[in-house]
Amino acid sequence: MMGLFDTHAHLYDKAFDRDREEVIHHICKTLDYVVIPSEDLMSSEKAVALAESPPSLYAAVGIHPQVTKDATEEALAAIAALARTHDKVKAVGEIGLDYYYLYTDKETQKYWFARQIELAKELDLPILIHDRDAHGDTLSILKAHQGGNLRGILHCFSGSLETAKELMKLGFYISFAGPVVFPKSLKLKEVAKEIPMDRLLIETDSPYLTPPPFRGKRNDPSNVRFVAEEIARLQGVSAGDRRADEAECDGSVWDREINASAVWRHRRIWIQILIIFSLHFLFPSAII
Repeated sequence: MMGLFDTHAHLYDKAFDRDREEVIHHICKTLDYVVIPSEDLMSSEKAVALAESPPSLYAAVGIHPQVTKDATEEALAAIAALARTHDKVKAVGEIGLDYYYLYTDKETQKYWFARQIELAKELDLPILIHDRDAHGDTLSILKAHQGGNLRGILHCFSGSLETAKELMKLGFYISFAGPVVFPKSLKLKEVAKEIPMDRLLIETDSPYLTPPPFRGKRNDPSNVRFVAEEIARLQGVSAGDRRADEAECDGSVWDREINASAVWRHRRIWIQILIIFSLHFLFPSAII
């Protein structure tokens, strides 16, 4: 049976120092794939090292916008070398803009975002984009570099539906993490309802953003199932689907148990669709 796919989990984070091997062992049994994004050269090296052995783990390499004040061309060259010499590096990231925590000034962030976009195009790899309170500038930079083989994921999307539509026009995928499960994330849920399934991905951003029912605890990739289930619920079952299921029940009374079973059957179909598009995006040669 096909497992789930977490497109964004920081497994090298110190939050996993105590039981990293146990966590990896568990997720390798329960998930098909996990991508480990990076924040700088050191974490890129750690991500690649973690991905080397377990078949379920893959890496992305890059410089996070919060630390671009310390970025150098030498570090970027070393990151590029990791991508060129390790087959399990599947993307450049996470890169982008963060105007919520201005640890690095905006102009420096924008320079390194553009610089790493061009690197990804050279390497023919997708990009994993961090965009926090910087939707306008993120979109402008992507438009300035559009074309050719530029492609990627808007990680942990937090923007509007209008922004998502502009990004999808450029060929990007929209990824949702734990916040879409939070009961008060009503605007985000409305966006998730409208994203076409062939442009929608899922993630945990572990060890952060733990979804209910484990809110407040350390997140890990196994919790991606809660994101998948919420997306499936939000995408919904149409009246036509319900009528079809009612017919399948041979005209019997549409009681709660039958209704719940039918809805869950359709949700499982949506989850499978999510997985398939996730696999095709980063692993186009995967046999599904």
